Amino acid sequence: MESIGEFMQELAKRTPRQLLTPDQQLDKMFRSSGYLQAFQQAHPELGRDDYLKALSSVYTAVKEQYWCERCPGLEKCPNLVKGHRSKLEVTQGSIVSPITPCEKQQVYEEDQRRRRLMRSYYISEETMQASFEKLELDAENRAAVAAGILFSERAGTGEKLKGLYLHGPFGVGKSYLMGAIARELSERNVPSLMVYVPDFIREMKDSLADHSHSAKLEVLKEVPVLILDDIGAENLTPWVRDEIIGVILNHRVNNHLPTLFTSNYSLEELEEHMSISNGNRIERTKAARVMERIRHYVDVYPIMRKNQRIEGK
Repeated sequence: MESIGEFMQELAKRTPRQLLTPDQQLDKMFRSSGYLQAFQQAHPELGRDDYLKALSSVYTAVKEQYWCERCPGLEKCPNLVKGHRSKLEVTQGSIVSPITPCEKQQVYEEDQRRRRLMRSYYISEETMQASFEKLELDAENRAAVAAGILFSERAGTGEKLKGLYLHGPFGVGKSYLMGAIARELSERNVPSLMVYVPDFIREMKDSLADHSHSAKLEVLKEVPVLILDDIGAENLTPWVRDEIIGVILNHRVNNHLPTLFTSNYSLEELEEHMSISNGNRIERTKAARVMERIRHYVDVYPIMRKNQRIEGK
């Protein structure tokens, strides 16, 4: 069988006076293209004139099928529309070649859709690529993983849900589990936002100068599922506690929007952290007010595994 690649090279080399006639082009494509041969077998009702009438569409579809079979990758796609190819079809007795996305383009578009649904602030790419399938289960994290799966299944159903509070030492997989929850939510078309609290607080302080902090605060208040990663690790001030964390949580509680947390602190330890203000003043009442917006609206799961980062080395 003559290679379709050789056929296209032959066309490219010919001068206008040497160009093949339409009949010759069609014959060569029938000899060299398995794709066109399969199409012809699937549509025995089509005659030669039908192919000649649609010769330009047939040639484009055959050429793009050739490149798809030798795909150089989405970035280097040589087809007319990157990530797409013309596909031969029959409509009302005529050959047409609508453009359709290839599998790689579909995967890319799905990934972009998930990223739009699963937004993040200062979260590592590894965490954002997490999934339940990749999680390693053991006795220490099994209950937390089961709770994460159940939350993901029930979110977006209209049911009023409690959030989750995962706490434990460094490196036990708390953030990774939250990343898996966020990914599962995106696949179920439930938008979420995962925020690394210490960096977000620094950004909020910096944004006071250009008055953009209010708009950023609104995003955290309104997103259907908010994940606050590493709460308690931020540099706490009364403003952070009362005007940032407190305002976000108060709005979310009042509007029945679930919030998920990871922390190195237990709830009792987090309350102690929240009570310390500038100058080492203790403000237990204000800390308790914030904690009331957490304690009664989450299910708590300790994860007391060994540090997986160290174990994995």
